[in-house]
Amino acid sequence: MHNKIMPVHNIHRLSRNSALGYGIYPWLLCVLILVIFQLPVQAGEAVNLNTRSITLTLKTEPPTLNSLVSTDQVSTFVLSHIMEGLMQYDGENRLSAGVAERWQVRPDGVTFYLRKNARWTDGKPVTAKDFVFAWQRAVAPETASQYAFILFAIKNAEAINRGEMAAEKLGVQAVNEYELQVQFATACPYFLSLTAFPTYYPVRQDIYERDGQRYAANQQSLISNGAFTVSKWVHGAHLQLKKNPLYWQAGKIRLETIDMPYVTSDNTASFNLFKADSVAMANLTVETIPDALQRGDSLYRFSTGSVYYLGFNFRESRLTRELQLRKAIQAVIDPRVIVNKVIAMPGLLAADSLFPVTVRGVSKSFREEFPAPQVKRGLDVARAYLDAYSTKQSSTLPPLILLINDTPLAARQAEYLQQLFKTALNIDIRIDKQVFKQYLEKMRRGEFDLSLAGWGPDYDDAMTFADLMASWNENNRGQYQSERYDALVRAAMVETDSQRRLQYMAQLQTVIAEEVPLIPLFENAEIYVQHPNLKGVARSIFGGDPNYRFAWLEAK
Repeated sequence: MHNKIMPVHNIHRLSRNSALGYGIYPWLLCVLILVIFQLPVQAGEAVNLNTRSITLTLKTEPPTLNSLVSTDQVSTFVLSHIMEGLMQYDGENRLSAGVAERWQVRPDGVTFYLRKNARWTDGKPVTAKDFVFAWQRAVAPETASQYAFILFAIKNAEAINRGEMAAEKLGVQAVNEYELQVQFATACPYFLSLTAFPTYYPVRQDIYERDGQRYAANQQSLISNGAFTVSKWVHGAHLQLKKNPLYWQAGKIRLETIDMPYVTSDNTASFNLFKADSVAMANLTVETIPDALQRGDSLYRFSTGSVYYLGFNFRESRLTRELQLRKAIQAVIDPRVIVNKVIAMPGLLAADSLFPVTVRGVSKSFREEFPAPQVKRGLDVARAYLDAYSTKQSSTLPPLILLINDTPLAARQAEYLQQLFKTALNIDIRIDKQVFKQYLEKMRRGEFDLSLAGWGPDYDDAMTFADLMASWNENNRGQYQSERYDALVRAAMVETDSQRRLQYMAQLQTVIAEEVPLIPLFENAEIYVQHPNLKGVARSIFGGDPNYRFAWLEAK
């Protein structure tokens, strides 16, 4: 998982990769004398031109490769390489034809015509029934898909997900093996971009029903239709992808193997592997950037389009339900301090809104046309809110649980917030650090008061951020509910005038500032290094990033 609605043929290439020179961050020159501690690493081969293979790190084990229920960035990255929907993002980051070779858009829906040479890895054709089955399963309440809401653009999807209608009533029909007809719930000019998202991928009914709860849980239960297949999956240790010879455009896939034998979320460890010529790409940290420059590596910057924030739990047993407490916390947090002093990583932006600067407006960026409202901050403001909250309490405020994943970046932020809350508000924070899969599960179960979380765009429209905190969105992990917020999201969903539609989005910014379901912290960017022989890696804010499907190797 955003921007201005636009027809497919007008979606432009996202040019966010730019080499960083010494002049851009001159302060780095002052710290080039730092000695970076190098962890011992196993020697490997980053690229092999003869076998056309590359080696990479994987940030974490994919929690699931079941496209019906996947929610995280790592799973989306893998799925985007082994699966394909009706639409896809090509090597130029353009939304283009996938399994659908053509389509006809109507005011009330769209008809897709599937290509007859799209195949599953067992040789069977990908048919319209595979999409009908997948979409019906995704919205069925028993599937418990946290992304069911992304199909609510289809007629009856929301009612089915609430248990009010049978899944077979979903507004999608297989006219024949290669013709798929979709009916909209309301006008949805960005629907084509939705179909490139994993929840819209096809699913084979026979495999799904054969394997049940084990579907896509291991290599043996995986059947795919994309550019690559999973050739090895040792859980928590090793994932390997091989070129799929049955992919309909296999002739354009130039890599034979994408090997990921290293699983680590530690960017310093990844860079050490890069220096040992064991992996072809690595993200940098503020500590490793000077070393990379000293080595003469080319550095690149990529704005991910993601917003990271502090979330609150609104469940009945949680103290963070109280607005005055949330406002007090909001008043002491300065995103600029977090970006400039706590994280101190070049390229990051302090976040003032749930909508990042990458979201487009009518003629300029959304944030240029609709600036985020100003939030009152300061110690006096915070203590006034806290005093108002304290008058409701008959006892001392107990410690609050801050849930984070096990990355160094999350730990750094959490430790800062722990100290800040104790010093400024006399609130004790207990940090609950979990591996990524367990972190997601605890978020789902609501086992937190506060959480450090992030949200990236799923598709090319501002709605991908707007509906995050809607009451029906399962990714609204704190279960924030606001009639005001929901009404604005629904109004934006049915509005066809672009200006009025974005005005509703602008009002959502105000609701977030006033009701504080979350506190935006920073807009993410990555500084990274890439092997000089690896070409054509597409960086994209949606569609699975990085995209190696159309990459190739070339002698330097």
